[in-house]
Amino acid sequence: MTASASETLLINEAARLAALRRYDVLDTPPEPEFDRIVRLATHMLGAPISLISLVDESRQWFKARQGLDAAQTPRSVSFCAHAITSDEVFVVQDAQSDRRFADNPLVSGAPHIRFYAGAPLRTPEGHPLGTLCVIDHHPRTLDAEKRGLLADLSALVVNELELRRVNRALHAMATTDPLTGALNRRAFLQEADRAFARARNEPRNLSTLVLDIDQFKAINDRWGHDTGDRVITELYLIARSVLRKGTHVGRLGGEEFAVLLPDTDAVGAGHAAERLLKAIGAAQVPGPAGQVRFTVSIGIGGIAADDSQFSMLLRRADQALYSAKHAGRNRVAAN
Repeated sequence: MTASASETLLINEAARLAALRRYDVLDTPPEPEFDRIVRLATHMLGAPISLISLVDESRQWFKARQGLDAAQTPRSVSFCAHAITSDEVFVVQDAQSDRRFADNPLVSGAPHIRFYAGAPLRTPEGHPLGTLCVIDHHPRTLDAEKRGLLADLSALVVNELELRRVNRALHAMATTDPLTGALNRRAFLQEADRAFARARNEPRNLSTLVLDIDQFKAINDRWGHDTGDRVITELYLIARSVLRKGTHVGRLGGEEFAVLLPDTDAVGAGHAAERLLKAIGAAQVPGPAGQVRFTVSIGIGGIAADDSQFSMLLRRADQALYSAKHAGRNRVAAN
């Protein structure tokens, strides 16, 4: 009978899955660093199929693959779900003769696995994320030297995963605001410059919003800086929930944010601003003596025929924001 992956669940499965999520690698595009390793595995071990397999709750997903079209298979039929329970290279010399796998659909059908060898991908903390595995359509053995090679290659995969994780963390530190998670000023303006260049070259519409929390100093003075920080964070969370997925939102400084709206004309930008104004007006955050409400003023700037750089749009949005403040706050103005 085919063994179920549930039989091989680790005692610390929750910690293993949490470690896998921290690498933020599932369902990402191919990357040459990992593709290179599976090509080496195929060449060095003489196997037609080589995979970097990551095992989550319900499937094994292949970060890199050689000799196989499928991008993932169910965990319930996964050889790798067994391999991650082992500290050593897990070898199945002939799956048809192994009662754990003889009626496995991956053995009786495509890709017709007969031989399997998988080296666990263990994090520095010891969590097995998946395997580097090789597969053959014919029974075979794997001597000690080749087991060592597979283990060495699996260590290279882990090294690449660690390097990728560290680089992503460094990038996040360099580009995001630590309080809110929004783009910081430098990163937002870089994205805006790229969007401006695209809008000029194609040509396309481009708008930007500048938001400023009304009477923020009074919020800090009355409720304290912790509540002020919660207000700032809530504003960003509302913007993320109201605006289209993927919209760039940046914290320009203090209580001021900016929103980049590619392919959006003045009318569309106005609609987006009004949605934000309404959602923020309905929001509240916990304070030391109850719920705290707040409002914002929003200025809109759109691309003009004689604009030569994004800063010209931003300047107009700032001017519109100034007009909204002087007209009574908690409103939208365009320039």
